[in-house]
Amino acid sequence: QVQLVESGGGLVQTGGSLRLSCAVSGRTARSYGMAWFRQVSGKEREFVASISRSGGRTYYADSVKGRFTISRDNAKSTVALQMSSLEPEDTAVYYCAATILEVSILQRSYTSWGHGTQVTVSS
Repeated sequence: QVQLVESGGGLVQTGGSLRLSCAVSGRTARSYGMAWFRQVSGKEREFVASISRSGGRTYYADSVKGRFTISRDNAKSTVALQMSSLEPEDTAVYYCAATILEVSILQRSYTSWGHGTQVTVSS
């Protein structure tokens, strides 16, 4: 079983940037496709971005395309989400997730989840 721990959340003003990081332990990071999801209280968790095992393929939700960048460093067993031009609508708890598939945008594909990190964008 893989363990995931997110960090890097916080409070930022509209237009600002944040970098989230996910530390992967327990199993070899390169064995997993990875993704970021987010959830606003009272709403369903939604897909943000995903990256393939090697990092060669990435996918983004339309709402973050061009503003967010997902990346991974398999040597360091980390996955990052660089967020820029942040908007109040990006406020949510952000979750790191792992799948045994090469890559997926579907929440049901992901079987390992972190506890989340709060991102708050003030207007």
